[in-house]
Amino acid sequence: MHPMLNVAVRAARRAGRIINRASLDLDQVKIARKQRNDFVTEVDHASEQAIIDTLLTAYPGHSILAEESGHTPGKGAAEHARDADFVWIIDPLDGTTNFIHGMPQYCISIALMEKGVVTQGLVYDPNRDELFTATRGRGAFLNDRRIRVASRARLEESLIGTGFPFRRIDDIDRYMVMLKAVMQKAAGLRRPGAAALDLAYVAAGRYDGFFELGLAPWDVAAGSLLVTEAGGLIGDFTGEGDHLFGEEVVAGTPKVFAQLLALLRQPPA
Repeated sequence: MHPMLNVAVRAARRAGRIINRASLDLDQVKIARKQRNDFVTEVDHASEQAIIDTLLTAYPGHSILAEESGHTPGKGAAEHARDADFVWIIDPLDGTTNFIHGMPQYCISIALMEKGVVTQGLVYDPNRDELFTATRGRGAFLNDRRIRVASRARLEESLIGTGFPFRRIDDIDRYMVMLKAVMQKAAGLRRPGAAALDLAYVAAGRYDGFFELGLAPWDVAAGSLLVTEAGGLIGDFTGEGDHLFGEEVVAGTPKVFAQLLALLRQPPA
């Protein structure tokens, strides 16, 4: 394993222990509301601090772009991330709403971006002790076993993951048209509620495709590398573009990706 990825794994496992301990007594977890339908807990903060401490102890000169540290995925953050030699992009607890309710579908996402390119990525599910990792050019792995995207080629046979645009309700109408179009074509749709884990599931062949609006870079950075290193494709709804900072993401097996794109670009009314 690449030394930098090794440090990230150590950080993720440390954060995972914090999350697992807290999950045993959810009534004691303090919750705050950032905005409508968007929550943060003291566990998010503790997890993020553990990750940042571990990374910066090993690499004190590196930059951090993390969900709870006051950075926002606006123009400044995007430019900083692209220009920095090394920037760690962190979601300390993706799926906070699930976590609060005791729904065991959440994860930690850590990626390293070097001069605008994601080179290391991990998604860790502390419930199932599933660690998805990728190093650019070296493939994607689940608990040290090589993973590939599924071999399905037809949307009609595919299971597609998605997420509702819960933060920006003005996206709902646009999204519902897309949802209907995909629903009419695909074999099934799932919406578990942690986008980073959904992308890891595309990489592992559990989903054949995935799409969502309104995502932040920390939702997508690690998962995007997992998908491409597992032989899949990822982009925005134009097919290329900026899926990392552009807030819209579609991913899948190469053929399912193309079919999803065709629907998402011009979904039938």
